[in-house]
Order: sequence, then structure tokens, then C-alpha cells
Amino acid sequence: MNRSTLALAMMATLVTSGISLPAAGQTHQHEHMQMEAAPPTEATRQPVKFPSQLREHELANMRDHLSTLAQIQVALSKNAIDEAAGLAEKRLGMSSFGLHGAHEVAKYMPKGMQEIGSEMHRAASRFAVEATNAGATGDLRPALAALATVTQQCVACHAAYRLK
Repeated sequence: MNRSTLALAMMATLVTSGISLPAAGQTHQHEHMQMEAAPPTEATRQPVKFPSQLREHELANMRDHLSTLAQIQVALSKNAIDEAAGLAEKRLGMSSFGLHGAHEVAKYMPKGMQEIGSEMHRAASRFAVEATNAGATGDLRPALAALATVTQQCVACHAAYRLK
């Protein structure tokens, strides 16, 4: 099995197994990170009211986040680690706030949703650093764990909240 195939297999295992990896410096998981046995339903997800135009904007942002995660995975499968790191930082990481208008939509989010979103952006920046390190060391495991943390933030937010 080549390095790219192994990396993808490891990533798929982490993401699909529900393994919870704490963010750097964390010793416990937040309530919003705990996985439930049953999938969330409309009744269990907190509705969040956005003005119509901002709701559409935020939904487009989330689709872009998902597209970016897919592009990162493609880059990793091609062993284009620097490309994966760049995508993560520019489109998901702390550097992406201006791109997505995060400050405009944050004022409509409950505190927990803001915290999950902020952690997703921090996790993406951590992935970018770990991916860059993997380019030097050849060890993708820390980068894949960091990428799983990004995805876990998306899952946690979508499990807890829904735009109205």
C-alpha cells in the first residue's frame, strides 16, 4: 500500500468511525463534540434564525467548506501536501474570516454555535501547520488527526443547530 492510499484509508477510518480527537491542548471533550447514537432530527437541533439574505450566504459558506474539505482530500491523495495546507488555511483557517464574512453572520449565532465555528477555523489552521510539517517529516498521521478534528466540528455544529 503506497503512502497516499494509506493516508486516505487512515483519514476515512478516523472520520467515519466517530473517533473523537481533542484539539491541541484539550484534555476533555466539549458537550458539542460528543457523538449521539441516533442521528439528529429537526426536533433535537436548535433552530437559528438568520435574515433571509444572510441565511443563503451562510449556507453557501458551508457548501464551500465542504467543497474545500473534498479538495483537501484530493490534494492529499495526490501527495500535494502543500496544496492541502494552503487550501485549509486560505479557505477554512483563521485567515479565511474575511472571505466568508464571519463577523457579519456571527452576531446571529448562539454562543455555542460561535464556539464550534471558531474551533473549526482554529482546527483548520492547525491542520495546515500539521500538513506542512508532514511535508517535511513524511508522517501524515498528525495532519490526518487534525483534519478529522476539522470535520468533527462540522458534524458537531450540524448535529446541534439548523438554520431557520
